[in-house]
Amino acid sequence: MQKKLKLAVMALCYSPWALAQSDSIGLKSAVMSESAFTFTEAQLGEDDDMSQNVSIINSNSNIYASEVGYLFSPMRFRYRAFDQRYNDIYINGAPINDMESGQFRYSWVGGLNQQTRNMESALPFEDNNFSMTAMGGSNNYNFRPAAMATGHRITLSGANRNYTLRGMYTFNSGLNSKGWAFSGNITYRWANEGYVEGTFYNSLSYFLGVQKVFGDGSHSLSLVTWGNPTERASQGAGTDEMYWMANDRYYNPYWGYQNGKKRNSRVVHDYSPTALLTWDWKIDDETKLTTSLLGKYTMYESTKLNYNNGSNPHPSYWKNMPSSYYDVWDETNTANRTPQALEDWNRAYDFWTSSKANRQINWDRLYYSNEQASAQGQDAIYYIQAKHNDALTFTLASTLNKQLGKDKQWNLGIVAATNKGMHYQTMEDLLGADTYHNINTYALGTYDRNSDEIQYDLNNRDAVVREGDKFGYDYNLLVNNAKLWSSYTQNYGILHYTIAAKLGYTSMQRDGKMRNGLAANNSYGKSKTAEFLDGGFKLNTSFNLGRGNTLTFGIGYEHRAPQARTAFASPEINNDFVTNLKNERIFSTEIGYQFQTSWLHANFNAYYSRMTNVTDWQNYYFDDINSFSYVSLTNIKKHYYGLEAGLKFKVTSAFDINLLGTISDAKIINNSNVRYMNSTSAEYTDEIVYNKGMRDSGTPLTAASLGLSYHSGGWYIDLNCNYYDRIYLSYSPSFRYESTLTARQNATGEQIWGDNDQPLPSAVEQAQGHGGFMLDGSIGRSIYLKRGMLSINLMVTNILNNQNLCTGGYEQSRSDYTSSGNIRAYRFSKNPMKFYAYGTNGMLNITYRF
Repeated sequence: MQKKLKLAVMALCYSPWALAQSDSIGLKSAVMSESAFTFTEAQLGEDDDMSQNVSIINSNSNIYASEVGYLFSPMRFRYRAFDQRYNDIYINGAPINDMESGQFRYSWVGGLNQQTRNMESALPFEDNNFSMTAMGGSNNYNFRPAAMATGHRITLSGANRNYTLRGMYTFNSGLNSKGWAFSGNITYRWANEGYVEGTFYNSLSYFLGVQKVFGDGSHSLSLVTWGNPTERASQGAGTDEMYWMANDRYYNPYWGYQNGKKRNSRVVHDYSPTALLTWDWKIDDETKLTTSLLGKYTMYESTKLNYNNGSNPHPSYWKNMPSSYYDVWDETNTANRTPQALEDWNRAYDFWTSSKANRQINWDRLYYSNEQASAQGQDAIYYIQAKHNDALTFTLASTLNKQLGKDKQWNLGIVAATNKGMHYQTMEDLLGADTYHNINTYALGTYDRNSDEIQYDLNNRDAVVREGDKFGYDYNLLVNNAKLWSSYTQNYGILHYTIAAKLGYTSMQRDGKMRNGLAANNSYGKSKTAEFLDGGFKLNTSFNLGRGNTLTFGIGYEHRAPQARTAFASPEINNDFVTNLKNERIFSTEIGYQFQTSWLHANFNAYYSRMTNVTDWQNYYFDDINSFSYVSLTNIKKHYYGLEAGLKFKVTSAFDINLLGTISDAKIINNSNVRYMNSTSAEYTDEIVYNKGMRDSGTPLTAASLGLSYHSGGWYIDLNCNYYDRIYLSYSPSFRYESTLTARQNATGEQIWGDNDQPLPSAVEQAQGHGGFMLDGSIGRSIYLKRGMLSINLMVTNILNNQNLCTGGYEQSRSDYTSSGNIRAYRFSKNPMKFYAYGTNGMLNITYRF
């Protein structure tokens, strides 16, 4: 990775830079532009392991929506609790959401703060000229060099977040007399150790662009390229028992000492070089055609410590916990509350708390174990594997904007895209061992050592795996997408309305590169192709009632093709599609009121969305049976509804008071169908999962803020007291299988089933995280110099150091009893894995613009 970064730096150093005169910008934008984006990139950390799918939504016309994107970001807040795939992101009119998952990862544009400032946003029922607005809103970044603020900009930052140092240089020439514009950016972010112990951060971001305006300005071509090669160490979740014993809310089980130095087992390498060519054609004064061709190659790798025929090496393994010996939850469980059990509890507690090394990975022991195994001709017991999710994407998008008259506009767009997702696993590090064989050790208890079923690849039986070799699984997902959309907007008296519609086609197919023994005739080569026609419409209206009063209403309905990520039942094993795979059906509506005067700007919105035919897919290690489990949930129905409010009181010309708040719900309203396959056999199991009432996780469903803002004479002081509540953790489907609940009742005697053959609410209650208050603030100063402007801005999050705020987590997928029906001392149901919001943290930015 260091070599890649050095090469990228050398390439940038040899790029030609043009010089141009700087222009001035307003004092407020100079300071606050940093705020909006540094909250996003430095506080969220771009970490998929922590499910940080924050919607990037903004609208200057709505006080609530324009603030919550970064104001609530320390708690991973998602707009209306929607998954990020319902928030569509575009660059120069080309969609850039991942074609397999629908997600947009901020790391794709990480470090490009100045380039991402120029954005057009549209709320769910707000019109725009680049798309039919998505259920969670749409955003379109303008990456044309001529549209970027002219001049040089140098920013130096210090922080105690995921990275500690940042340097940024941006240059934009503006459009010169010959019709040329040039733009460039280089950003480096670094931390030897981030806020969480055992983590590090090393990232270089670059942006290069050129634009040529031809002749009379009716034609323009721009070509830009950017990337963000990053390596970063991850943070793991923990139970409250672990945090208590470590006396640290940010205890990280992913690292340990090797030869006296810290080494993290979960390291992410992420790089998505992208190029975008855009042609703008001004056909006449009322007509414009924009066509963009985007190419992106994603390289995403995440490492993980694994083991084979040995003891679990993770310090956070449940059998290492004191509560695995003595039942701290149930006084009636006398079998696990004996004097010996208490003695074992104390022994485990003393071991965990006596030394930090005892609660971290013991790398030296792993190397020693492997060396001993190799001496006896055995495979590696411990190793580092790397999961790769690479993708090659091409997108062509063209949009025609036509002004039909003073009060009418028509937009027409077409999008065609193709994606080849490459998913495979490699051997990253044998940890001192000599060999490893490409066999399914999980299935050895079910099948004979010489059987076909234990082979990961029958085309290459018992293959020896060296470092860098592929093993376990190797497959491609091929996705094609086409879409036609149109919108019509008109002002008619006091009425402003937009009607939009779209029609789309999606196909998806799996192409297996290994012939898995559990599916010898259904894993190698291409699967059948699943095809979907989707589409929908939206109507949004606003009525100008005069004297600052505006009433809005919107309604929409669409069929949405399922994501390829959730469409295959066991993609690491076979070509099977999920059963009963259908388009999602989405109905959404909203009503709003806005009042605006010289001293008050207020927004109130109520919304409701209903989704049916939703499909979900999970893959996790099921410790009960020592197997990976591939779980697909179908026929899910969801409701999203809530109230939003935003008020801005202008007390004086320099002092504002802001009040923001939402109370919402996002839950499943039916019991879903589940089909799962475990990696120990090739058989599927179909049953019901009692997940009715489960809430979407990882975001506060209740949030409120009181903000004080003073801006005068180049000074900017902001203070926000934020409150968060109703934070649910990701629920475990296996804990709520019909068979699991029945076995639980038989084993424990607990009353599970009610009179209506439905489980009692207490039996399937979803785990929650702790909410509370967080105080954030910022202070900035802008100073005009003889040449240019200097801006200094300090942002501090969680000033009062509240470390009890849970930002998310997940329930453990294991039962509280053994397969023989005995009650365990350790209660998985009482020990969900959690993440907590950072304590007091901040960032200081010093920017010189000239």
